[in-house]
Parts: sequence; structure tokens; C-alpha cells
Amino acid sequence: MTAALAIPDREPEVLTLADVSVDHVVALLSRFGLRFERVTDGAPIPGSFWGDREAGLIGANVYARSDTPLHSLLHEACHLIVIPPPLRHRVHTDASDSQFEEDATCYLQLLLADELPGFGIERAFADMDAWGYTFRLGSARAWFERDAEDAAEYLRDLAHLDGLLPAGMAPTSQPH
Repeated sequence: MTAALAIPDREPEVLTLADVSVDHVVALLSRFGLRFERVTDGAPIPGSFWGDREAGLIGANVYARSDTPLHSLLHEACHLIVIPPPLRHRVHTDASDSQFEEDATCYLQLLLADELPGFGIERAFADMDAWGYTFRLGSARAWFERDAEDAAEYLRDLAHLDGLLPAGMAPTSQPH
């Protein structure tokens, strides 16, 4: 298995929605035809697969509270991004059971981390590792830099993403 999520026994310190501008989150998601729905603090998050403070998704909506980890918000949003827009209405809570899609989601989540000022790919690597994502090579960075060619190829093959990723962000070659 390339990537999986194992929720740790204790919650590590990771950046949350409260640590960035919601306007930046809204702008990023809207670029891909998604809507951000802020959930009242303490309320259950609709469409959350993992529960607690993890982001949720229903249709083209991504749900999060101020304590939702940014990596979780981006991960769920990226699940929707890799799904062609006409099919997003079918999604409720669980986006996919495809390992290829999961890997592409993780790859895109890392690419888009730099699009959120105050987050960035370096912090995304650290937060994913701290939260319990597991990769064959032991870390998000090692996987991204040395083992993600299948994920990049999967994204390259998605016709609906053509032109949506900023220049230089499209996974056209293996990162170094």
C-alpha cells in the first residue's frame, strides 16, 4: 500500500483552519468548482469519514471547523478535485476506495499546500507524518520525492484538470 491514514492515539500539533485565512481556502476551493462550508465550532462535521475534527465532503461541498487540520481539509477537497465535476454529486462522506485515487489525492494535497499562505508543502509533509499518514518509504516527503510517479501520472491523465493547476504545479515530471 502506498498511502493510508492511521489516526494517532493523541492529537499531534498540526496547523488548522484557524491558522490561515478562510478567504484563501474559499478562493482555492472555488478555483476547482468546490464550495467551502464552515461548521460551527464543536458541532459535528457533515460528511466526515473519520469524525471528530476531520473535514467532511458531500457533493461539491467541503466542510470544516476552525479546529480542522489543514491537511485534512486539503485531503478531502483533493478527493473531490480528482473526481470529474459531473460525478461529484454522488459523493457523500467516502470519496473512493481506489488506491490510485487515494495516492493522487495525497500528491495533489501536497502540491496545493503551497497555495495556502501560512501552510506550504514543508509543513504539509510534517503534519501528514505527525497525523499518521503512512507511506512505503516512511514519510510523506520520501514518498512524494521518490515513489509518487504513479500518482503524478494519474493526475496528468485527468482531462478535467487540464489547465486548472497553476503553471509549474502540474505533475509533469517526478519532483526532485
